[in-house]
Amino acid sequence: MLTTLAIGNYRSVLNLTVPLSPLNVVTGANGSGKSNLYRALRLLAATARDDVIAALAAEGGLESTFWAGPETLTKGMRNGSVPVQGGPRQHSRRLRLGFNDEDYGYLIELGLPKPDATTAFNLDPEIKRELIWAGSGYRPATALVDRRGPLVKTRGEGPWQVISEHLNSFDSLFSQVADARTTPEVVTLRERIRGWRFYDHFRTDQDAPARQVQLGTRTPVLHHDGRDLAAALQTIREIGDARALDSAIEDAFPGARLAIVPLDDGRLKIAFHQYGLLRPLTAAELSDGTLRYLLLIAALLTPRPPSLMVLNEPENSLHPDLLPALARLIARASRHSQVWVISHASRLVAALNQAPDCHGVELEKELGETRITGQGLLNTPMWNWP
Repeated sequence: MLTTLAIGNYRSVLNLTVPLSPLNVVTGANGSGKSNLYRALRLLAATARDDVIAALAAEGGLESTFWAGPETLTKGMRNGSVPVQGGPRQHSRRLRLGFNDEDYGYLIELGLPKPDATTAFNLDPEIKRELIWAGSGYRPATALVDRRGPLVKTRGEGPWQVISEHLNSFDSLFSQVADARTTPEVVTLRERIRGWRFYDHFRTDQDAPARQVQLGTRTPVLHHDGRDLAAALQTIREIGDARALDSAIEDAFPGARLAIVPLDDGRLKIAFHQYGLLRPLTAAELSDGTLRYLLLIAALLTPRPPSLMVLNEPENSLHPDLLPALARLIARASRHSQVWVISHASRLVAALNQAPDCHGVELEKELGETRITGQGLLNTPMWNWP
């Protein structure tokens, strides 16, 4: 379970350290930075797939993701006694992302390369620093793996040893130096991060993959676009918690029941029985809200719970009366996985806040900077950027 998320110099975030619990609900007004926390987690996940450079390119490049305000927001700027203005930079610009879990911590720093006339990739981000440490916070004494530019060194119980001197600036150490014998902490963290799951705006239009009849194979993990919905639901019924599946349907749609019908060619069809109807509805006939709710059930009742699951605005297309049932479903999932919910639906947020171990993170903006409402020194987790 992640205990802390740290973000520096990323979009509307100048410097933010977020404490985490088994269930985390991120709220705030439009434009307060909720999506930036979500994107930061996605970028961290991309490091374990060695895809962080491509992920930044998809966001418009590193230059467009940097904090756009002054390098430092002084006390005078915050109280309005002096204008908000920049000045000579004191440090190189770096996008910084990191986290702590119960065993290890990890951070990555990305920056722009020095101008080079021999290449056409002068705006390609470079990985300047990566660190892995043991325990709840970085200190030089707790560092296990330290990557600076092309040089990677590691230590177990003895002195530092160089294990690579020529790591490409666009390659993460997760893809290049992960070895179960010499760097077991790299392998452990890589596999943990690769297990994170993100569900963001399931498609429910008439051409959505979830509405199509698909070939059925055992599916313990729902695809992020929901294309294997029928197979995922049937997998829950066969090797997961079938009683929880039926209860989730009844909780949201009293009197309804769900069946998965196998066809002769191996495809699976959804049959949604509702009280008062003479025949079941197929996925192609379901309303957007009903289909989205079935997708959320399949994601949250997975027989293979991840270490971290992130739901971005799961309330979209749902009737407000469904939100309490969704909150109960999310709270149940948080018993087996750490769950992040980014939402602006007050009814869903209120219901989730009643769950045990729920941690609310309300964001606000001051001078364009995303901050946590009410966060002070006493409730800010320890975090040291090297």
